[in-house]
Amino acid sequence: MDNNQQQKIINPETQIQKGPQMNERDFVNDLLSTEKYMSTSYSSALNEASHQALYQDLLMISNETHQLQRDLYHLMFKNGWYSLEAADTQKLQQSHQQFSNYIQQQSPYGNMPQ
Repeated sequence: MDNNQQQKIINPETQIQKGPQMNERDFVNDLLSTEKYMSTSYSSALNEASHQALYQDLLMISNETHQLQRDLYHLMFKNGWYSLEAADTQKLQQSHQQFSNYIQQQSPYGNMPQ
């Protein structure tokens, strides 16, 4: 088995009707893309909201949008329409060490405990 196959995390794919028209997978993928875009847009709006009541309303809508995005992701993953790459433990540890060192070097408070 090749290394890339061992690194894939995926569920068995739910079969769908293939053809020129959008199928269930296409619709869910389109919704997920839209929710990702909306999440980014709400984050920008939250950063710029100067009125507290507006900020609170945007925050509530943003949280709902993030949850819907997560639900759509889980639906796609559960149906085998979305796969993940397993993270390499050594690469994760190297990145963690690299950024920990960077943060300690850049900290105005000196060496901070990890």
